[in-house]
Parts: sequence; structure tokens; C-alpha cells
Amino acid sequence: MKLYAYCLVDDLDTLDVQRPGILGADVRALKIEDLSVLVSDYQFDAVPVTRENALDHAAVVRSVLDRTTPLPFRFGTLVTEQQLRNYLSARKPSLQMRLGNVRGCVEMSIKIIWELTQHDKPNPPDAATNQGAGTMFLAEKRREILGDEHRSQAATEISSWLREKVSGLIRDEQVTLRPAEKLVLSAAHLVDRAKLHDYKEAVAAARQERPELRFLFSGPWPPYSFANIELEFKTQFGVS
Repeated sequence: MKLYAYCLVDDLDTLDVQRPGILGADVRALKIEDLSVLVSDYQFDAVPVTRENALDHAAVVRSVLDRTTPLPFRFGTLVTEQQLRNYLSARKPSLQMRLGNVRGCVEMSIKIIWELTQHDKPNPPDAATNQGAGTMFLAEKRREILGDEHRSQAATEISSWLREKVSGLIRDEQVTLRPAEKLVLSAAHLVDRAKLHDYKEAVAAARQERPELRFLFSGPWPPYSFANIELEFKTQFGVS
């Protein structure tokens, strides 16, 4: 019998709420030394990638968020109990360090959308200028390069500005910039629960400060962006 693994915790022995897991399976806390893993018994060789299964996985992880900060496993992680015990034993110092990094925190998500309009690029040359085809081609390529550089600088400025606004309120961050796209910035912030109210107020003030930007703000979530344990599992056990 295989186990479906949802998340790892270090301060939870029992579940207060019995939330059904993948395919309606019961969820339990499997205690391994001083760590616990939320698991379900699973009789199949693979987990269908469906919206319902993905939501069930996320719901189980989130069900303990009010009591602790879990390290989520990658969706579809199937292992035997012995593999799980071996893994936790071999990786215990690293896992405990990661649990310590996220303990008492939640993940907040910020996405920023901007308008890619003509004023985001350098102005084109006078169309009346007498230029040959080759010269016009090179001029256009130069404008494209300058436009890319301009957007890249503007995106970096937005990232630095946002970081300044939440400075002192986050423990860690993961930021992705896409200057050539409307969704210019995606940020995951690791926020101490005790600072969550101040963090939300800081983001609200930032939104008012930059009305030309559109903000998509969500959370709190389990720290998916800061777990980083799924690749180790995939490498060691070939979980698919």
C-alpha cells in the first residue's frame, strides 16, 4: 500500500478536523520521530491530474494552516511508508532548517499588471526622414532594443519600489519579472503572522500610491513557494 503525502509539519500530532483527501480518502498524521506527515492510504500507481484532486490536495494542506506552518509536498507525491521514513531520516537536518525558515509564517501573493502602451517605448523617428530600407530596418531594431531596455528598467524599478514598501514586514520573497508582458511582476512574500496586518496595510497604501498599476493580491496561503522539497523527492524516489 502506498501513501499519498500532502505536507510535512513538526508540531502537530493529531488532526482536529477530518478533511477528506485525494479521491475522498481519509487523512491522518503519520508520526516519524519528532516530525509528522499528513498522508492518505492510496491503492493506485498514479494520481490523476484533475482540478478536483488538485483542490483536495490544497485543501488538506490549508486545513492545518491555522495551527501550524506546513511544508507542502508536490502534488502527486506517492511513496511507501518505509521510503518516507528513510527520506525523513536522511534529510532531517535540512527539513528542520526549512521548517524553521517558514515557522509562524504564511505566503502572500502579489501580481502587478501594467499597460504596454506607446509611451513605454522611445519615440520613433520622424517618418518623413529619407532612409533606405536597410537603414530603416536597423533603426527599427534599435528602437526595439531600446524599448526592451526601457521596460526592463521600469520593471526593475517597480520591483525595488515594492520591496521598499514591505521592507521589514517579510521574511523572504520570490519575485519574477516579465518586462515584455502585461503581467510584469509576480511576487510571493513569506510574512510572519504577527506582521500580517501591517503587511496588508502597507500593500494597500502602495496600491494607492501607484494607480497606473493594477494589483492582484491574495493569501494567506501555505508557503508553497518556499518549501522546495518536491525535487528531492522526485530525484530520490522517482515520484511522477
